[in-house]
Amino acid sequence: MGKKIGILNLMHDKIDTQKRFSHVLKAAEPRVAISYFYPKSHYLNRPLPQNCPAEPLDLAKIEKLDGFIITGAPIELLDFTAVDYWQELTGLFDFLKAKEIPQLYVCWGAMAALHYFYGISKHPLPEKIFGIYPQEILATAPILSGLVEGFRAPHARYAEMNREEIEAEKALTINAATPDGHLSLVTGPDKQAFLFSHLEYGPQAFKKEYQRELSARGGDDRGLAKPQQYFANESAMSLPQFTWESTQQHFFKNWLAAI
Repeated sequence: MGKKIGILNLMHDKIDTQKRFSHVLKAAEPRVAISYFYPKSHYLNRPLPQNCPAEPLDLAKIEKLDGFIITGAPIELLDFTAVDYWQELTGLFDFLKAKEIPQLYVCWGAMAALHYFYGISKHPLPEKIFGIYPQEILATAPILSGLVEGFRAPHARYAEMNREEIEAEKALTINAATPDGHLSLVTGPDKQAFLFSHLEYGPQAFKKEYQRELSARGGDDRGLAKPQQYFANESAMSLPQFTWESTQQHFFKNWLAAI
């Protein structure tokens, strides 16, 4: 029997997100069983996403799982308390910790959990970090097994957590970051991993993200961040390169092995 993993899918591109996580987890452990959830409080006055199989968040069902993932969400510039499902989310945080269920928090999910558990503040970045960057290993951990200095990882966010506050918190360890200091992985007690890079992304994800943001601006690309170190032909923005594939494979295999 494979391990049972729950995922709270908070991303806007929910179908693609489910496909990505299902792909990376099943590639790491073919028999893994995955259950997708959505926050009930977010859909009190709006329709549920179509053609996206997921069930309302139910703590009774989560108690039986071997691990839980909370995805990112494109809301990093919002105050945490302005998020309409914040109370439901923090209830989930408390439950996962109390039941000692291994937790993987991704991008905004990592920001939210670090803020809730440890009071870490976040701040907007001068511009979006958007691209594939080498990572410096600052502290070894089983979850990084097989990865070498300079391993590549995709980053896409408009905000960052306060690094000085993380360094001052004895319970937390910064395991990896970009050479210019952007966080990549933080680990803590209670089986917590805070992943700031979108290692679930496949080779086309950054292209889709850029096109989605461009469309939202009516096709105006002035001031719009373009993915860096991603296209083989950057001037034409063509031929995406999947340079983080090995990182992805190692990371999710390591996480599943550790839980």
